[in-house]
Amino acid sequence: MKNSEILELSTEELVARVGEERTNLTKLKFAHAVSAIENPTRITKVRKDIARLTTELTKRKAASTSENN
Repeated sequence: MKNSEILELSTEELVARVGEERTNLTKLKFAHAVSAIENPTRITKVRKDIARLTTELTKRKAASTSENN
């Protein structure tokens, strides 16, 4: 997921997407523990996507609190 795609999402969509990606990461880790998955770099990609999404959420929360003050 690219940053431009992340910026287009609403805050509610970001929260939902973080939940989906965390679930996906859990499933990938479990599948990899049971038997080696075909492309283990997918785990790294999903972790980075989660980090990008949470970073944008943090930015938006900081912006909304600074506007209120």
